[in-house]
Amino acid sequence: MNTETYLNSVNDDAENQPIIVQFEEIYKIYGSGNTEVRALNGVTFEIREGEYCSIMGASGSGKSTAMNIIGCLDRPSSGLYYLDGVDVTEMGEAELAAIRNRKLGFVFQQYHLLPQLTALENVMLPMVYAGINSGERRDRAEEALTRVGLSDRVNNKPTQMSGGQQQRVAIARAIVNRPVLLLADEPTGALDTKTTQEVIDIFSELNESGMTIVMVTHEPEVARCTKRIVMFRDGKVLNSHLTPADLHEGVF
Repeated sequence: MNTETYLNSVNDDAENQPIIVQFEEIYKIYGSGNTEVRALNGVTFEIREGEYCSIMGASGSGKSTAMNIIGCLDRPSSGLYYLDGVDVTEMGEAELAAIRNRKLGFVFQQYHLLPQLTALENVMLPMVYAGINSGERRDRAEEALTRVGLSDRVNNKPTQMSGGQQQRVAIARAIVNRPVLLLADEPTGALDTKTTQEVIDIFSELNESGMTIVMVTHEPEVARCTKRIVMFRDGKVLNSHLTPADLHEGVF
């Protein structure tokens, strides 16, 4: 099978999967009149189950605003946002908090681990809010830490771990509630080259196991490790279906 045939078959398979993220004419406007800023200016795109997408763009392009709306951390000024088939645009804060806990996993550039807790306790925390019993919390947390290669660090506190290890704990915490969507916002921004590759390998393995992943990054070498790139510019989607090869060739 040649490369073109393979890519067409991958695209056909993706089009048959359920839509996890659906933006329909999303606007995010700050200020009014002469001070109006359109952070998002009529954005429409979708992400399907099992995809591994990166969102790229220069500072001020709208990529972080889009990520905040995808993660139910912010609301659009207008337009519709469906998450896993549910319109979350007008949901109240309590409903959005429940959605974030149940359907979304977050990984940030800064690890946001609680320093007084061990790796195991940090990973167990989201399950406390989800109402999962203590026995299952421990089992699932240990499983998640093993999945990211930290089975020997369960009792270590963040200060006893390297930056890469802390980010792996953060990934374990993000996946422990088995979210429908994993969101990563510049997850390698604070890491060196070797550790960046180790973390990217974990994301690739998670995606190969079926997890849907959306990653915001300004680093082309990181975006090339994903399977599809959504390029933002001036609050709009410049191209929603770039491939890693397109980045190599400068096609955007």
